[in-house]
Amino acid sequence: MTKGKAHVVRPQRSQVGWEMVDIDGLLPEGHAARLVWTFVTQMDLSQFYAAIGSREGDAGRPAADPQVLLALWLYAAVEGVGSARELERLVERDVSYRWIAGGVPVNYHGLSDFRTRHGGLLDTLLTESVTALMAEGLVTFEEVIADGTKVQAAAGKGSYGGTSRLERIGRIAAERMAQLKAEVDADPAASSRRRKASQLRAARELGERAAKAAAALAELQKEKEKRRKTHRSEEEGKAEPKASLTDPTARYMRFADGSIKPGYNMQIAACGNGLVLAVMATDRRNDTGLARPIVDDIVGRYGCKPGRLLVDSTYAADDDIVALARDGVMVFAPVPEERAEVKADTLRRRLAKKLNQPQELKDWRERMNTSYGQDVYRRRKRIELVNAYLKNRGLGRLSLRGIAKAKIAGLLQAIAHNIMLANHLRTKTA
Repeated sequence: MTKGKAHVVRPQRSQVGWEMVDIDGLLPEGHAARLVWTFVTQMDLSQFYAAIGSREGDAGRPAADPQVLLALWLYAAVEGVGSARELERLVERDVSYRWIAGGVPVNYHGLSDFRTRHGGLLDTLLTESVTALMAEGLVTFEEVIADGTKVQAAAGKGSYGGTSRLERIGRIAAERMAQLKAEVDADPAASSRRRKASQLRAARELGERAAKAAAALAELQKEKEKRRKTHRSEEEGKAEPKASLTDPTARYMRFADGSIKPGYNMQIAACGNGLVLAVMATDRRNDTGLARPIVDDIVGRYGCKPGRLLVDSTYAADDDIVALARDGVMVFAPVPEERAEVKADTLRRRLAKKLNQPQELKDWRERMNTSYGQDVYRRRKRIELVNAYLKNRGLGRLSLRGIAKAKIAGLLQAIAHNIMLANHLRTKTA
């Protein structure tokens, strides 16, 4: 028996139809996007609205709602999305991002501008959000843990150059700008002028980047000269300092995996349950001497001093331990190991130095030699978990350039982390 042609339903793409979509019904209750939106609606965003130039009653296109833009970036941080172009695509395709947008039109340019222009407001938002968590009893300053973690900068090895290369690029950019200006003035064709203007803008930006890289290089050379006075043999063997044309403030750093690449040293302070209290972006290759700056940042934000500060061995120098102890902050950090095999004269000098040390250092050494001190210090490992969460959500590699924008990325990740963790802590308590 001969069978007929297969009977199938074929696509009809030219057919016009209406689709009834309940976008709110597509997103389940308790979804992370809903948590982010609830957080945004509860915060005071008046400063974000004050920055909008378009006003009712005046000419001009209405701006996208800052609530929507902020919520999109915070949810993107939860999802590990750091690209404005990718975020724009997700708003068109993904249900959760569409739900947050709620029909508000967005584009990558507006998303990018919103993120980079509101660094100060995001810093204030972190402070205000943690203050709200303090009112809930989720944040206390009895015990604060601080640590630095390296994040890779958006700069490649080929973008680095020394003094001669930067001077050559700056000179070429200046010559190119002068040539293009003359061509723009002399060319009557409008399309050609627009093309020349674009080339002129690119040459100007190159010259500005070369100038910034030269300034950063000058600072590196000053640091090298200063270090040469105390570590001459080490500095003599090192190559000439270099700065990046792509990201002048990024420095070569050694990461935890042993690799050396351009990056920033992001400082994170959290309370005992893992909620982030403060974020600082630095170009320091190590954490030595950053204990007091991070405590000062916490005090400046919340008006509260940590009762106990848990840090790594290199984080708090002797002067930091003394100063913080006199300010009521008890430092818990490992006592550096000393060489056992030393000459008798060296041993006598070492003992004499310890006898003449401030009492705060003696108390610290004694405290860290007790089981109580060791038990408290073991809780420092919680900050490693916080750093891991932030890096898994995209903080490990930056898409923004510059130390100020690196902090913006850190702030977005910190706020997003606190939203998710606070919800977990509330659920756990209930």
